[in-house]
Amino acid sequence: FGDLFEEFFKRRGPGGPNGQNGQPDLPRQRKSQSAGSGFVIDASGLVVTNNHVIGDANEITVIFNDGQRLKAEVLGKDAKVDLALLRVKPEKPLKAVKFGDSDKVRIGDWVVAIGNPFALGGSVSTGILSARNRNIEQGPYDNYLQTDAAINKGNSGGPLFNMAGEVIGINTAILSPSGGSVGIGFAVPSTLAATVIDQLKEFGETRRGWLGVRIQSVDDATAEALNLGTARGALVAGVDDKGPAKPAGLEVGDVIVKFDGKSVKESRDLPRIVAATPVGKDVPVVVLRKGKELTKTVKLGRLED
Repeated sequence: FGDLFEEFFKRRGPGGPNGQNGQPDLPRQRKSQSAGSGFVIDASGLVVTNNHVIGDANEITVIFNDGQRLKAEVLGKDAKVDLALLRVKPEKPLKAVKFGDSDKVRIGDWVVAIGNPFALGGSVSTGILSARNRNIEQGPYDNYLQTDAAINKGNSGGPLFNMAGEVIGINTAILSPSGGSVGIGFAVPSTLAATVIDQLKEFGETRRGWLGVRIQSVDDATAEALNLGTARGALVAGVDDKGPAKPAGLEVGDVIVKFDGKSVKESRDLPRIVAATPVGKDVPVVVLRKGKELTKTVKLGRLED
């Protein structure tokens, strides 16, 4: 609300809607600030946060628990998964945390969220893991962990820990009619985040695999028509003439049920699996075509923005 009130009073000016003594305000530069959270993953000074926390900021300051303030540079950021990697230059090694395996967490497990809600400073909240693999329609790779630990404005970019002190998620969003925590928070799972962060560290950008197909979901009626038994996989609705799938022999009507050894349970699984696969890798793709199971080998391309 701070920005809204500031904008309101700036428009009105000290003398009414038009400024001092009713005269129009002169254009003036506006400086705005925002606060978020982050965590150190390397003692040399690598810091992870959300992309939306830093946005297009021209100056970023990282404030540590001991009061130390360090200027940060952006090594890379990824808007699709909403992550950013920063570097600071400390005088002595920092305390760092490690990523855990978010694929191993179970619904009901205890979790701890640490962050900077409403710019109050370091704050801890606890809860349980409420759900996995949530799609909140924020991007093509939605696969959020859901928790009832209190997460509010300013918590974005902070770590979600398991009871072993490992980061299993990065707190990113909440669902809230009121604007505050109502016990429905979402975190980017560590298995997805670690892959993106490794690429930001190495390349300064995210390099995603590209298959070159247009897909749609498989419902019960489609599964019955294609003799799939149960609804599963991703139905190929189109093949890009310039994409890797074309020379590999994938066709419209194929149902992709396995990619690089990973099962495709529903259509939205496929883009995430493909994106996380190294560019240029020869990948076995299992498809169902006219009731028969076939395996095609695709040499993945790179997905361009």
